[in-house]
Amino acid sequence: MARGPVLGGLTRFGTFYDAAVTRFGGRARPGVARDALWLTVVERSQVADGVVSLRLGGAPVPAWQPGCHVDLHLPSGLRRQYSLCGDPGDSTYRIAVREVGAGSREVQALRVGDRIQVRGPRNAFPFAGLGPVVFVAGGIGITAILPMVQAAARAGLDWRLVYRGRSRAAMPFLDELPVGAVDVRIGRGGALLADAQPRGAVYCCGPSSMLEQVRAEFSSRWLHFERFSPPAIVNGKPFAVELRRSGVTLDVPADRSALDVIRDFRPSVAYSCRQGFCGTCDVGGVRICVDRPDGDRLVLEEL
Repeated sequence: MARGPVLGGLTRFGTFYDAAVTRFGGRARPGVARDALWLTVVERSQVADGVVSLRLGGAPVPAWQPGCHVDLHLPSGLRRQYSLCGDPGDSTYRIAVREVGAGSREVQALRVGDRIQVRGPRNAFPFAGLGPVVFVAGGIGITAILPMVQAAARAGLDWRLVYRGRSRAAMPFLDELPVGAVDVRIGRGGALLADAQPRGAVYCCGPSSMLEQVRAEFSSRWLHFERFSPPAIVNGKPFAVELRRSGVTLDVPADRSALDVIRDFRPSVAYSCRQGFCGTCDVGGVRICVDRPDGDRLVLEEL
């Protein structure tokens, strides 16, 4: 199917919010907080080596579109974001969690009947629903990509999926991929976008190494991506961050973020995605995990 007219402007993430809203309905923009819900784990299953899927329900859930994620507020006080990887038409939310640290282990320890506080959904990675499109997923990155692929298949778009992992046993949801141009790859190596069309779109979710390969192969404004980890600081300059309420000024080196330095001083400062879109680290309109001042000083009135 040929690419239709662009219905919205590009954001700094290279995404088309208005186009996504028009095709798939509802709104879930970055940083838009909703009231927290208490949801119950209604289903738990092992979907790959080290990956547990949880279905959350028991109360009406807000509508969502492909690319949305929710925030889980864990009993320990940690907050973690997980992509919604079920069917937007369901009355429940589904997430899948790979064990990579304390937060993921806490989520994986949840059992059917447990209750968890959920906030969202938010969308920093919306699918515009325009083709031709190539999807690229690495490992657990399939959680963000799977609903997009299914939506593209239902809409009759010209689409292709490249899904790479270290082994088939470690790759969740292989059995849920729609019939079509699916390229499952084990291990690294080989071009990912050899036949991507220059005016087509590419959606990628995976580790930094995969994203860098995709960006090298497809240097285009039509590239949409979601990271597993915060972006590296490139050509950063040192600056001072003043915590006015505390009367403290901290030096931030060129290769660290304000959040990193502030947490050395005050470990209780909340953070989660470290990419600037979840809103947890927003202090007076400054995202202290990614923003840097134009000058040599950043002043925060409160923290």
